[in-house]
Amino acid sequence: MNRHSLDQASDLRLYPSHECGVFAIFGHPDAAAITYYGLYALQHRGQESAGIVSANGSESPFKVHKGMGLVSQVFGESDLERLRNTRAIGHVRYSTTGSSHIKNAQPLLIDCARGQIAIGHNGNLVNAALLREELEAAGSIFQTSTDSEIILHLLARPTKSDTPLLSAVRQIQGAFSLIIMSENEIVGLRDPFGFRPLVLGSLDGAYVLASETCALDLIHAKFIREIDPGEVIIISEDGIRSEWPFRPERAAFCMFEFVYFSRPDSVISDMVVAKARVEMGRELARQHRVNADIVVPVPDSGNYAALGLAEELGIPCEFAFVRNHYIGRTFLQPTQLIRDFDVRVKLNLISEMVRGKRVVVVDDSIVRGTTARARVVNLREAGATEVHMRVSCPPHRYACHYGIDFPDPEKLLANQLSHDEICKYLDVDSLGYLDIDAMVCATGLPKTHFCLACFDGKYPIPFDPELDKFIMEKRRTREKLLARFDEQPSLFSQTK
Repeated sequence: MNRHSLDQASDLRLYPSHECGVFAIFGHPDAAAITYYGLYALQHRGQESAGIVSANGSESPFKVHKGMGLVSQVFGESDLERLRNTRAIGHVRYSTTGSSHIKNAQPLLIDCARGQIAIGHNGNLVNAALLREELEAAGSIFQTSTDSEIILHLLARPTKSDTPLLSAVRQIQGAFSLIIMSENEIVGLRDPFGFRPLVLGSLDGAYVLASETCALDLIHAKFIREIDPGEVIIISEDGIRSEWPFRPERAAFCMFEFVYFSRPDSVISDMVVAKARVEMGRELARQHRVNADIVVPVPDSGNYAALGLAEELGIPCEFAFVRNHYIGRTFLQPTQLIRDFDVRVKLNLISEMVRGKRVVVVDDSIVRGTTARARVVNLREAGATEVHMRVSCPPHRYACHYGIDFPDPEKLLANQLSHDEICKYLDVDSLGYLDIDAMVCATGLPKTHFCLACFDGKYPIPFDPELDKFIMEKRRTREKLLARFDEQPSLFSQTK
């Protein structure tokens, strides 16, 4: 085993969690440029890498350009000109620390017996580890640590089925909205639970697929409909058709799309996301009334809930926190320079707005609690006489296994501390979370429509904790081998 293969093995993570954005267009002469703008609209779903693969049928090879960074940093005018074709798919990616690497940037592209295939994926496969081990045992060689590549290997495998795509996707389990481009088609599909969003639109006779309707708005595409859970939509020169390869399952749309992930101007199931968030704020005020002077949102995710809460309480909403929209990751250790630098560099507080006032600070969620605590410190130091925190979703007590980077339960504040202990840790005068029923009510959709597992622990798709432990142990073993390689390279240069 060489160092390269060990690097790949050790980079295999138990949960390659990410929340991403996907976009595709079929049948437009400026497909690559339109995909660029579509990804621009979806930039909030992933800021670590971006990519576009374009094609012009089977007449020429696929063209690809991807890189680390924001869409505007990855693509220049010359890149888009080189990608100019009649169809394209694009992807923006967020990943957890350890998998932020160009090899994991999407769309992924392969050349196999069926021709060229490219794929972009939003979600997480719960059976990724098992499938990967089976594929490796059968001779597959992986180039990335993403579960998206597993789907490509399944598509490339020989099969007696006359529908290799449907045969491949029947083997995967978990949360997935996919866009796949072959030499003749673009395919969009959602898992049968409908965890992740995917919508269909049209533009000048071309068909468009996107994670959110805000991407359609930017390019002036007409919204047609949402792709249904379990639907595979196939777009070709003959038009569009749908296949249904999965058995029906209970609906499990991710509630965090409404709470945080989706852009406020997007529409989900006929509900404008911003409107739902305002209503969450109103419900929050009804459940946790408080005497205060001003409401202060944590931008940008707390803005709309704060507006609703302020309206319901009848007090002003003041935007005292100012966000720096141009900050990305902070690479210096903040404690070496300024206490709370990593927090303060992203949000600065206008002290005059809060000095001598009773403040209600509104955020969309509290996960680990470290940033929420830093906000309270800022408000106290600025002279706020009281600080009351309101959160527009319930306490997070459980990990997500379907593609959102919520940490293990032992790192979740609400899973480790009681309500009173959280108040003490955050140093707030009061703390109010929105409960599950009120949160769901704000969307105008039934409770049965959603996955609420991170709040209530009721997972729609089972996972095997013992398998998780087994895979983690294998990962630790590989990491030890890497360390030994660094100390004694000859261990791996000898052949038997």
